[in-house]
Amino acid sequence: MGLLLGLGIGGIALLAFSLVFDGVLEGVFDGALGPLFDGWLSLPVIAGFVSMLGFTGAIVLGTTGLGPEAAAATGSVAGTATGWLTYRLSRALAQGESATAPRHAELVGSTGTVVTAIPAAGYGEVLLRLAGQPVKYAALADGPMPLGAEVWVTAAPSSTSVSVRAVEH
Repeated sequence: MGLLLGLGIGGIALLAFSLVFDGVLEGVFDGALGPLFDGWLSLPVIAGFVSMLGFTGAIVLGTTGLGPEAAAATGSVAGTATGWLTYRLSRALAQGESATAPRHAELVGSTGTVVTAIPAAGYGEVLLRLAGQPVKYAALADGPMPLGAEVWVTAAPSSTSVSVRAVEH
């Protein structure tokens, strides 16, 4: 049972190693092992297999009257299933869409509220929503706008300022 528990603990250590040093082996070998480590023999898959083999084998050996062969066989089946699930999950995560960061140019056409009055020839501040989050921008308008006025963004000349006009109801 000690060997099986050692395999389980070793698998957990290998998983921690793979999480901390992600891609180190691929970099050390300069991509020569890319196809090998990219699929079934990736460190997380191997770690899942070894951990489940060890822990399941130890559970079977300690709770049943079956011998070490049956424990190793049961652990191998559980390890193979865990390795397959790890492989499928890592593929799904790798192929998932990556969210792009919102850009200030996406503000054009949005509405907001004046939070610092905009003078006739200067900047005030408006509160807009960028990706659902409230963000305050410096705002320039053609004419004066009072506090609380609803505005429409007509341009985003920089990442911290916008040009606005009053919303007409």
